[in-house]
Amino acid sequence: MSRNNKVPIRYTSRDFDSIKQDLVDYAKRYYPDTFRDFSEASFGSLMLDTVAYVGDILSFYLDYEVNESFVDSATEYNNVLNHGEQMGYRFTGGASAYGVCAFYIKVPANSIGMDPDTNYMPILKAGATLSSTGGSSFILLEDLNFENPENEHVMMEQNVDTGDPTSFGIQAFGPVVSGKLGTESITIGEFERFRTVALSARDVVEVLSVTDSEGHIYYEVPYLSQNVVYRSIANRSGSAASSEAPPSVVKPFVVPRRFTIKRSRRTTSLQFGYGSDSETNSPSVADPSNIVLQRNGRDYVTDESFDPSKLLDTDKFGIAPSNTTLTIRFRKNDTVNANASVGAINKVMNSNIVFKDPTNLNVALRNSVLGSLDVTNLSPISGDTSNPDISELKQQIMDNFASQNRAVTEQDYKALVYAMPGQYGSVKRCAINRDPDSFRRNLNLYVISQDKNSKLTATNSQVKTNLKTWLSQYKMINDTIDMLDAKIVNIQIKYTLMSHTPDRQLGLVVAANRALAERYNSRKFDIGEPFDLAEVYQLLNKIPGVADVRNVRIINKFGGDYSNIGYKIRDNMSADGRFVNVPKNVILELKFSTRDIIGTVK
Repeated sequence: MSRNNKVPIRYTSRDFDSIKQDLVDYAKRYYPDTFRDFSEASFGSLMLDTVAYVGDILSFYLDYEVNESFVDSATEYNNVLNHGEQMGYRFTGGASAYGVCAFYIKVPANSIGMDPDTNYMPILKAGATLSSTGGSSFILLEDLNFENPENEHVMMEQNVDTGDPTSFGIQAFGPVVSGKLGTESITIGEFERFRTVALSARDVVEVLSVTDSEGHIYYEVPYLSQNVVYRSIANRSGSAASSEAPPSVVKPFVVPRRFTIKRSRRTTSLQFGYGSDSETNSPSVADPSNIVLQRNGRDYVTDESFDPSKLLDTDKFGIAPSNTTLTIRFRKNDTVNANASVGAINKVMNSNIVFKDPTNLNVALRNSVLGSLDVTNLSPISGDTSNPDISELKQQIMDNFASQNRAVTEQDYKALVYAMPGQYGSVKRCAINRDPDSFRRNLNLYVISQDKNSKLTATNSQVKTNLKTWLSQYKMINDTIDMLDAKIVNIQIKYTLMSHTPDRQLGLVVAANRALAERYNSRKFDIGEPFDLAEVYQLLNKIPGVADVRNVRIINKFGGDYSNIGYKIRDNMSADGRFVNVPKNVILELKFSTRDIIGTVK
């Protein structure tokens, strides 16, 4: 047979077996006299296996690289994040938990004995650190003045002889946020364009400040091309004394030294700009004469004589630090879940308490007030949620890209809700609907969060406030938003299996319960998403040994450890019995998989 009449190579052979078979066919066709031993024990078979193995590996890595090149087919979490960054998506990372704590002190009575002595009512400065029973740390966000007349006070002790009060308990409330303050010092060497600095601390929620050893301040910006930030300064103008004058004034500042933040699942990096210190005083736009290539004998500009690379020879993308030491202050979560249940915060770790006139106070009484400081949370602290899985992350990236930093459609609003920076808290699920009872363009935004056990719970007021403020810069001018809590409906799954082998009934139930728990523990329903019973049938039928699945039922659980929302499952079943429909403001949850998945075998 002529070598010029070769059979075309089959390029569709990509796995080990098909590649080896092609090699065998090739050898039999073109080398029948040279190679005849195709037994598995022969040396030739070894060579064929080796080549097929290499081909299989190369094919795998080729497919892998192609798949990871697109956001919809990528499987590596960090690769999906990189695609999202290129599409304008900013991963918020771990979120903060927000809430309000109640602070208590014991204050001596005044000389009259009818009211607490205001001289012993201090100010608890912002930055006080608290801890919970779960090991999480929290920080007080605002100064807390115990002299505020709105604070509640009750008699604590009284004179046994006269009955007059001798001390009062003062209760004051202050906002807190999860996290612990930290500082890292990083030595920077020679100048490097677009330098990236990685923090060793994990779960960093917010970078508070970045300074170098020369005292220069670096500012966080969304993109390095943004060279202006807005800061609030005290209003010291002559009109500031007026009650109508704002206490602060917002002014723009040009910031040649700036950075952006890049996050992965748990790590945080800071990326600086292109320029060097020598370019700090250069104009923001490059001189055209420097951009034009020098062409002998030409005194005019053409497209060919233009050098766009020199456009970067300015501080337009920021100044990168060099030959210095960066001091980076940040706030990070020190536990996997920073949420706290009612009463979990119970200890003041570090505080700064200031009295109006400490020099005229009795030292023993002052120390007694300082030692009496106590704290607790009367409502849950929430806002920290688990990171989205790959499918959720891809959906958020695509929705964010489509929104283009404005809120018009339902998907735009959802994308912006999930894009709120983590230091302001976050919600696990949201849904937005037009209010049917409103004559205006009013929108109902339903949100739900997670508690410290990763179970659904109502979103606290502080996170709602932050979210409403965040959306105000993107929403349509004629849109009004009502922030509402989604209703949680807890469910129970019951099923009956038909077994091929009667002696494996217990093993089948264990395997079926495990499969359902893995599915519905890792998956959170969307608000308004129906329950698909066909999915349960499909999942159970895949278990080895199951002959058939009968009588899958969904039961509503409420009261006690469950939510107080009762829902008539049977009345809201679809006509074909495949779906349990829910209203637009309801979210389903399988809260306790160990006791809410019940199976029997026949």
